[in-house]
Amino acid sequence: MASARGKVRIIGGQWRSRLLAFPENPDLRPTADRIRETLFNWLGQDLSGMRCLDLFAGSGALGFEAASRGAALVVMVDEDAAIYRMLRENKEKLQAAQVELIMMNAINFLKSDSRKFDVVFLDPPYRLELLPELLTVLPSHLATGGLVYAETKGHWAPDAQWYVRRQAKAGTVHYQLLELAQHG
Repeated sequence: MASARGKVRIIGGQWRSRLLAFPENPDLRPTADRIRETLFNWLGQDLSGMRCLDLFAGSGALGFEAASRGAALVVMVDEDAAIYRMLRENKEKLQAAQVELIMMNAINFLKSDSRKFDVVFLDPPYRLELLPELLTVLPSHLATGGLVYAETKGHWAPDAQWYVRRQAKAGTVHYQLLELAQHG
C-alpha cells in the first residue's frame, strides 16, 4: 500500500510553482507559504552564492526554496529514511545539483561536520524542544554575518548569545531570524 503524501509548493525563484511531495508523518509540518514568503523577504529574494543548512529538512520546503532562489549549496539533513527518500526524489525531479542530502541525526551532524553556513534553517519537531541545545552548538557553523531562522510553537526567546533581528507569528507559530550577538 502506498503511503499518503502531502504536497508543498515552491513560492519563488527558478522552481517557482513546482510541487514537492512529502511523506505522511506527524512531525512534518511544512513551513506555511505565508511564513516562507515573509522569511525570504527578510533574507532577500536572491540567495546567490549563499551556503544554507536545513537541519530538520522534513518536506524540504525551506531548503528547496533557498536553492530555487540561487543558494550555491543547500545541505539538507533529516534522520527519517522515508523523508530522506522523498527528499532524494524531489532533488532528482528538480535536478538540484546544489542540494546535498544527509540522512543523520541533526545533533550528530553538527558534531561531525565543520562547514560554515550563511543561513541555517531550524524547524525541528516542536515536541522535541531542541532549539536551546541546537543554538549552543550552532555558532561554530555560522559564517561571518550568518543568520539562523528558528520556528517554534508558541513564544520562545533565545539566550543572550543571540540577537533577534526579525520576528513574527502566524497563529501559534512563532518564527524569528537570529544572529550572533556582538560581544565586545
